[in-house]
Amino acid sequence: MTIARAAAALAVADEGPIALFDLLRQRARLEGRIKAGIDTVLTHGQFILGPEVELLEKRLAAYAGAQHCIAVSSGRDALMIALMAMNVKAGDAVFVPAFTFAASAASVVSVGATPVFVDVVEETCNMDPADLERAIAEVKREGKLVPRAIMPVDLYGLPADYAAIGAIAAKNNLEILADAAQSFGGVSGNRRVGSLAAISATSFYPTKPLGCYGDGGAILTESAALAEAVRAIRSHGRTGSGDAAERLGLTGRLDTIQAAILLVKLDVFDAELRRRREIAARYAEGLKGVVEQQAIPDGMESAYALYTIRVPGRDGLKAKLDGERIGTGLFYRLALHQHPAFKGYNARALPASERLANEVLSLPVHPDLTDGEADRVIEAVRAAL
Repeated sequence: MTIARAAAALAVADEGPIALFDLLRQRARLEGRIKAGIDTVLTHGQFILGPEVELLEKRLAAYAGAQHCIAVSSGRDALMIALMAMNVKAGDAVFVPAFTFAASAASVVSVGATPVFVDVVEETCNMDPADLERAIAEVKREGKLVPRAIMPVDLYGLPADYAAIGAIAAKNNLEILADAAQSFGGVSGNRRVGSLAAISATSFYPTKPLGCYGDGGAILTESAALAEAVRAIRSHGRTGSGDAAERLGLTGRLDTIQAAILLVKLDVFDAELRRRREIAARYAEGLKGVVEQQAIPDGMESAYALYTIRVPGRDGLKAKLDGERIGTGLFYRLALHQHPAFKGYNARALPASERLANEVLSLPVHPDLTDGEADRVIEAVRAAL
């Protein structure tokens, strides 16, 4: 069943509750194929690094236009493994946007390095290149840390400004690790996410645009040396069939059943992305002049993991939408420097991140949302404001 036909069949439910994420509708569309894929794995019994994992890696690399793809156990592990492969260590500074999920900074702390928080551009919610330059200069002047890497985050599915960030990285001899946990399927210029930086990490958490039925992730890179290191690290630091740990590693493999599920979802991924973008366009038109919406720069396409608006008095709007049985999300209600876990890492001024934390609200944008449901969301937001 196509997405369009499934949406038409659900039109009768337009007046029911609207979930922020609705994986059950997608499961109903794909159930037979997913069960067949799982049954194949159960039959051959190669539950770890089975043939489906290798096939998925090849297809993901081809889709993104990347040289190498290594499937791993989660998006958080993807970031940590990538940092380990880059030899980021204690005493190193990694520049991370202050407005993102905690896992971005936590992965840096996990390898012994120090996250340095960078403010974001309010209109795009992504890392501010101007503040990045200021943060690098501050770290250099202080002299306590070695500037080592930049971790842009493609928030809500929108690629960061890799052209500007890449120029800053080159000028300061820094590496870039793209946190693409929300953006697989996004586009910048004529390149897809996964090939916008020398190394990228993505997530297959169930609610992501391409999600499995558990935890999962992948690392994409242009470097054969980094790919080799990543493959070793995800399997306890071992290479080939040897027992010796050549380097420190961890248990970071994607299991074969999740790979089988992702292969089925990858078949319909482009159609689902088109539907997400149709819904986003409907919101953009219907909410124009009512709320602030994430700006999509020319030449970029978001994967729309989340459709996020900004409004003063956000909590009041959320309460009213709750009353209308419309699911919403707060991504994120705290900037990273406001989390107790990161208290004391640095005391830079981060005003844009703090404002966004008080104003952002995410609306339903999953590919099985009907036009009628999207219109209900628009009408409810307009009525509430």
